[in-house]
Amino acid sequence: MTAIFITTNEATSILPGRGGLFGRLSDAFWRHPKLLLVLMLTPPLLWLGIIYIGSLLALLLQSFFSIDDFSGLVNYEFTLSTYAQLLNPTNFDIIIRTFIMAALVTIASALIAFPIAYYTARYAQGKWKALFYLGIMLPLWSSYLVKIYAWKLILAKEGILTWIFEKLHLSWLLDGILNLPVIGGNSLSVSYLGTFIVFVYIWLPYMILPTQAALERVPGNLIEASSDLGATPRQTFRTVLLPLALPGIVAGSIFTFSLTLGDYIIPQIIGSSRLFIGQAVYTQQGTAGNVPLAAAFSVVPIVIMALYLWLAKKQGAFDAL
Repeated sequence: MTAIFITTNEATSILPGRGGLFGRLSDAFWRHPKLLLVLMLTPPLLWLGIIYIGSLLALLLQSFFSIDDFSGLVNYEFTLSTYAQLLNPTNFDIIIRTFIMAALVTIASALIAFPIAYYTARYAQGKWKALFYLGIMLPLWSSYLVKIYAWKLILAKEGILTWIFEKLHLSWLLDGILNLPVIGGNSLSVSYLGTFIVFVYIWLPYMILPTQAALERVPGNLIEASSDLGATPRQTFRTVLLPLALPGIVAGSIFTFSLTLGDYIIPQIIGSSRLFIGQAVYTQQGTAGNVPLAAAFSVVPIVIMALYLWLAKKQGAFDAL
């Protein structure tokens, strides 16, 4: 009786195969789960490999060609002369200008974001924390171009910012800032300072959110223990809070630094006539038709970010991620 029961149980435990195309496919995926995994991963991997990595490789390949000075056509012979053109004073000035702006935007964003993120992580609760997230995310819901043109109106000579300075009888201060030789201009909307302000505003949420997430993971008892052991607030910040929050700051800096390096719309709308890397790529590829030089300019942010990530990893900034 026991043998019959086992045989019957084994017979009923294996269901017959389902008919139809979808039924047979379902049975095949059930018997071979790795096949389903391969089919699910193939489209995104093909997209990443062909569209993204393939485009980067094609871009890198273009940078090793050159433009014929007489015909203006691309000379498909391997050469480093295009990269040598990046060291020309005009092109090298574009690279340095973009790098300095990206570094300053990243530092300013970190300085502004840290106290906001710290207050939210340590003190905001309930609806106040929800209000914080809403306030940070709300600017991201509006159009990128709308925000830039709104800032152009705000920073213009006839804008609300100039009006506020006049009402506060501080026009002399604004005029003094605009008369500065490097960052000034006819108005804030056509100055490096205006470009800097808009960059910080646009990319600030990308610094606040990772920093706040890192500070959320800092145990409060560590800060209390540091105070109990006699550390001053400055020592607690330097030896406890900052090292633990560093992965979030680094993550935010990757966004702000890389996005500033490659952006060409903000400098095009707000700022002086001096080019940034993104504008140089657009100009060389579109107006001048010098695709190899545009490709060489495009490689510069990739190299800078690769060096930055390598240095950050070497300093252990990613260990706590």
